[in-house]
Amino acid sequence: MTTTLPQHAGPRPRFTAKQGWALAVLVLPVLLISIDMTVLGFAVPFLSEDLEPSSSQLLWIVDVYGFTLAGLLVTMGTLGDRVGRRRLLVIGSAAFAAASVIAAYATSAEMLIAARAFLGLAGATLMPTTLALMRNLFEDGRQRKFAIAIWASGFSAGSAAGPIIGGWLLEHFWWGSVFLMAAPVSIAVVVAAPFLLPESKDPNPGRIDLLSVAMSFLAMFPFVYGVKTIAEHGVEWTAALAIAFGIAMAVLFVRRQRRLEHPLLDLNLFGIRRFSASLATNFTIVFAMISSLFLLTQYLQLVLGYSPMEAGLLLLPGMGVSVVAGLVAVRLSERIGMVRTIVGGLVLVVAGFAAMSLIGVDQGAGVVAVAFALIGAGSGLAQTVTNDAVLAAAPADRAGSASAISETAYELGGAMGVALLGSLATGIYRSELGNAPAAAAETLGEAVHAAAALPAEAGDALLAAARTAFTHGLQTVALIAAGLVVVATVMVGRTLRTKQP
Repeated sequence: MTTTLPQHAGPRPRFTAKQGWALAVLVLPVLLISIDMTVLGFAVPFLSEDLEPSSSQLLWIVDVYGFTLAGLLVTMGTLGDRVGRRRLLVIGSAAFAAASVIAAYATSAEMLIAARAFLGLAGATLMPTTLALMRNLFEDGRQRKFAIAIWASGFSAGSAAGPIIGGWLLEHFWWGSVFLMAAPVSIAVVVAAPFLLPESKDPNPGRIDLLSVAMSFLAMFPFVYGVKTIAEHGVEWTAALAIAFGIAMAVLFVRRQRRLEHPLLDLNLFGIRRFSASLATNFTIVFAMISSLFLLTQYLQLVLGYSPMEAGLLLLPGMGVSVVAGLVAVRLSERIGMVRTIVGGLVLVVAGFAAMSLIGVDQGAGVVAVAFALIGAGSGLAQTVTNDAVLAAAPADRAGSASAISETAYELGGAMGVALLGSLATGIYRSELGNAPAAAAETLGEAVHAAAALPAEAGDALLAAARTAFTHGLQTVALIAAGLVVVATVMVGRTLRTKQP
């Protein structure tokens, strides 16, 4: 998510009525994307019982959306330049509605994975087009900066609304309702966009290099497959080969980008230290935060026994604080400076993950609420300012490319967090339940289901062991996340404290 901070304090810029409605239309897609990334975690126990996915399938259900989205963001940004950004936004919104309906009525784990991939494909058209349209809709510089700040807050607002909306839906309807709710919102964008948004194209767009698009996917997916396989089954030659193939394709992709006149990914931006440090910081925060949210929703429901609605309310303060912190960060950075604001935010994130590692099997709801509030406040402060640093560090003629890379890092961080840290937690869970029934050792949801079919004493013993194993996995992930953010804190502090051209 990308936002730009005003360089000088002043009165808030005013929008015309049409601009206000147009901004609302542009915020709706990012709300949908953020809700879709957070709400699924609450549905995992329900769809696990209905579709009976394996642990690998469950992780793919969650993260295939983010990987597809991240892999196509830059491509869709280039496509929008050629066919028209408003047109692509309308097409993407219609596709998002269709994919949501397919996911809602999926009858197997494989069908849901395919629907989630389709959702990622459609979602990839939304973020780059909305940001590009905003640049044309708000010609005044201060208006545009404030509009982008509101647009970026849509991510946190959607994350805050997701648990509440999802919890309510799961208590009153079936698990597919968490996907179905996106359809009417997407249709509203399809109807309103042609009337409120101006069409815009790049007069001199670069050629879309289809080979680069294919190479980026061939680098990403085999690598993730290999990591998942090793986390679940140990080192196998097929997993090692997949990782090696992914790395090789990544090297070839980088070489090709350096030779192209219009590369899919502008690698020269990574040579700017301030750009790279800010981007890495954002990636680390999202990597840790999304993976912990994926595990926390299951912990609250399946370990502590809260309903989906109750679990959503416990996480709501953290999401709400993130929205407020993002808006406060603008003024705070003007008062104490950019570096102090970022480092202070990261310290809060570290404190949150450290607190999360103290949760237990029998209690921990209060710790979760406080820990997630600290993480939300810290990420809101740090990411708002580092996103500004990403754009400020890039040359003016490459601001669009910088924005696309920033969006990609955000989505890729969330997907990689679930894939890697989620696989680690799964590995810990399975290693501690080695003697349990095969289904119970796959996921905590399956263990709850298996325990209900056993005699009381045996079922209670299995359930206690499964809950303990899952909690140990979550504690380990929290400690690793804290360590990663500490590294990011030191890196960004050293890099951004010195002014650069």
